[in-house]
Amino acid sequence: MSAMSAEDRQREIVKAARRAGSVDVTTLAAELGVARETVRRDLRALEDHGLVRRTHGGAYPVESAGFETTLAFRATSHVPEKRRIATAAAELLGDAETVFVDEGFTPQLIAEALPRDRPLTVVTASLATAGALAEAGNTTVLLLGGRVRPGTLATVDHWTTKMLSGFVIDLAYIGANGISRDHGLTTPDPAVSEVKTQAVRAARRTVFAGVHTKFGAVSFCRFADIGALEAIVTSTLLPASEAHRYSLLGPQVIRV
Repeated sequence: MSAMSAEDRQREIVKAARRAGSVDVTTLAAELGVARETVRRDLRALEDHGLVRRTHGGAYPVESAGFETTLAFRATSHVPEKRRIATAAAELLGDAETVFVDEGFTPQLIAEALPRDRPLTVVTASLATAGALAEAGNTTVLLLGGRVRPGTLATVDHWTTKMLSGFVIDLAYIGANGISRDHGLTTPDPAVSEVKTQAVRAARRTVFAGVHTKFGAVSFCRFADIGALEAIVTSTLLPASEAHRYSLLGPQVIRV
């Protein structure tokens, strides 16, 4: 069998990363029949093109206009970290009575961590979040109507944004596919971006909650600046020095 070109190898690496959620250098080297240094070089090239982010000994795929993980996949990755983040984010509720909860697994965990001992109205585009809270005592759930996206089970398009534009919301819990100091909060799909933009616009306070792997990642559609956030909640896996750089742009950065 003739040796694969670098381009073909890199295409295979991206495919493997997207299928499994991450790849490691040693396994890839064995599967592709090349030296580990060659794989490292491929990963550096792919990172430069924004397709993967390198980790110690491997890489994971960056979500882009052409690739997005499903809710089912997100519910299996970084789960203990996401639970800690969600608990800390729920504690920022303050005296908010109306809350927007974004689509995605971490926001769903935030919704489940919200107090049940006082009246709360939760506005969401996420079918999973609406379902999880439908029976919760003292909680009124408003599900935004619209077209349901299959992978994330959340509503989008003009019906969703129109309904959202009629509200003034005390606090929005927002997720993103990427957060960076230069490009703010980003997501791959323009329709999702519209909903997030509208939620940030409708809210008096906005909190971003997300795992450390989101930081420095940039996706296709920008929907908010770092300065629009009151707080960023992540884990201690984000270095303190990096957290400090984000805090200089305005938000309080909480690492748990």
